[in-house]
Amino acid sequence: MVTLSGPDGAPYRLAPTKIIALGLNYLDHIAESQSVRVQGFGKEAPKEPVLFPKTPNVLIGPGEPIVIPAFLEDYRFEEPRVDYEAELAFVVRDRCRQVPIEEAWGHILGFTCFNDVSQRNLQRSDPSGWWRGKSLDTFGPVGPRIAAREELGDPQALTIRCRLNGRVVQESNTRHMIFSIPRILSFISRNFTLEAGDLVSTGTPSGVGPLRHGDEVEVEIEGIGVLRNPVHEEGRSPRSGG
Repeated sequence: MVTLSGPDGAPYRLAPTKIIALGLNYLDHIAESQSVRVQGFGKEAPKEPVLFPKTPNVLIGPGEPIVIPAFLEDYRFEEPRVDYEAELAFVVRDRCRQVPIEEAWGHILGFTCFNDVSQRNLQRSDPSGWWRGKSLDTFGPVGPRIAAREELGDPQALTIRCRLNGRVVQESNTRHMIFSIPRILSFISRNFTLEAGDLVSTGTPSGVGPLRHGDEVEVEIEGIGVLRNPVHEEGRSPRSGG
């Protein structure tokens, strides 16, 4: 559970029953799939939204640390990799099912920044799919606030950036999504009943890359603000690096 400023400016307790995220929703991210090297990536654009879950234990707020867990060292991965992924997310307004595309906007409370942090080695190797590599504790920074659609103008035309230690590593626009926000909500609601407060993250553009101890990562989306989080490895001091 994370408390953010809601669309009306009052504190909003974000405690989703589920977090549903999209993979492969920007063509340029599909094009870099060889560098990511995870199961399920291909060269062609998907014919329908690619969904995967993140569990609510991932959620942290602005300023809280992304913690790379110590148990990963036990695997002795040749190239350990935990990646940032800047994304636009939306919060579901009410319980809904089988939502027509033309009615989808009415079921969205507001929009926020999300960092879909991903442990690539687990994502590549787990026979059950992506969920464990996507759902480690702290692997879902969200914030800094929830913005109403009216504030943003067109949520399908927002600049999205990620900065790593002050350097821009991702930059795109939500107009480049393969599946639009209304289509995403409509598709998900055909498969699962959505509850008020559920969080849906809409995919990342190209430029994903690794996080390391001592890094600071920022997700910025036009009209919403900047979500900033430090990174440290479990058991190491976030200040000294020792």
